[in-house]
Amino acid sequence: MSKRITIHYDDKPIYDIVIENDYMSLADEIRAIGLDGRKICVVSDSNVAPLYLDDLTNKLSKIGKIFSYTFNAGEESKTLETVENLYEYLILNHFERRDILVALGGGVVGDLTGYAAATYLRGIDFIQVPTSLLAQVDSSIGGKTGVDFRSYKNMVGAFHMPRLVYMNLKVLDTLDDRLFNSGFGEIIKHGYIKNAEYLDYIENNISGIKAREYDVMEHIIYESCLIKAGVVERDPHEKGERALLNFGHTLGHSIEKLCNFSKYHGECVVLGMICALDICVNRNLISSDDYDRAIKLFAAFGFPLTITGIAAEEVIKVSKSDKKMENGSIKFCLLRGVGMGYIDRTVTDEECLKALEKVLR
Repeated sequence: MSKRITIHYDDKPIYDIVIENDYMSLADEIRAIGLDGRKICVVSDSNVAPLYLDDLTNKLSKIGKIFSYTFNAGEESKTLETVENLYEYLILNHFERRDILVALGGGVVGDLTGYAAATYLRGIDFIQVPTSLLAQVDSSIGGKTGVDFRSYKNMVGAFHMPRLVYMNLKVLDTLDDRLFNSGFGEIIKHGYIKNAEYLDYIENNISGIKAREYDVMEHIIYESCLIKAGVVERDPHEKGERALLNFGHTLGHSIEKLCNFSKYHGECVVLGMICALDICVNRNLISSDDYDRAIKLFAAFGFPLTITGIAAEEVIKVSKSDKKMENGSIKFCLLRGVGMGYIDRTVTDEECLKALEKVLR
C-alpha cells in the first residue's frame, strides 16, 4: 500500500514523497509532474548501480532518453572533482536546462547529485530515489545538497529542492545488517527531538524491525518522513527550527571525520547523541533513566557505543570548523525532555570534554 506526503514551501506544494514497494509507478509519477519527454541522467554509485540501475532505466525509458553516470561508492567520492566529472559527462551529452538528473543511491549519491543539479546551468531539476534507510528518512528530504571540501564535511553546497522523492522499500532487503541499522541513528534522533510516542513505537517493535517486516518499516519511514517534512516546511533554509535535526551531529560529524569515515554516518551520529544526552543529564534536563533507556536502544541496534584512537580535544577542534558554528559559538541541539529538542549556544568545551569521555576509549 503506497503512502504519500506533500512538501510545501510558502504554503504551496512543491514536491511529493512517494513510498512504494517497487519502481513500477516512478515513470507515471514523473509524467504527472510534467517532466516526461526529457533527457534523464541516472546518477548512481558502484555499489547501487549493479543492483538497481538496469531496472530503473528500463522503467524510465518509456518517458525519455536515458543516460547513466556511475562513480565509485564511498564518502571519499563526495568531492568537487566527482561533481566536475559529472558536469563534463552532462556537457558532452548535451544536457540542457530542461533535462533532469535522478539520484539513485544513498546519502552520498543524493547530496552530490542534488548539488550538481543546483549548479549545472545555474540549476536543473532532479529527483531523489534513495536506496539506503538513512537516505529515505533523512538526506533525500529537504533540499540540502552538497559535497565535502578536502577534509571538511558538507562545507560546499546549496539548497535545491527535488521535484520528487520516490522510495522503494523493497531495496531495504538488500542492505547488510550494519548498513540497515545505521539508518536508525537518524530515526531514533527524530523521536528524541520531536515525538516521544514514536520512540515508544520503535522500542516496542524491535523484533519486527530486525525482521524488516514491511508494515512496520513502512510505518517507521512514513513517521520519520512526516517529522522531517514538518521541520523542513517550517524552516526550509535552516534559520531556526531545522537545526534541531542536527541532534548528535555537532560532535558526531567531527568523530566521523577523525575516524576517516571508517564508521557509518548513523553510527557517528549515535556517538554524538550519547554525548548530547550526557550533557542533558548533567544539566538536569533529562533523567539518568532517560539516558540509560537511550543506551539500551542504541545497543539493541548494534551501534558501537565507544570508539578508540581519537582525542577529545581534536573532536572539539574539528567541531569549530563545522558549518554549525554561528558567531563563534556552536549551535548545539539538546533536549528539555524526550521528544522536546531545542537549540542551545552555551555548551562549553569543558562540557563537551566530559561528555566525550563516555564514547572515546
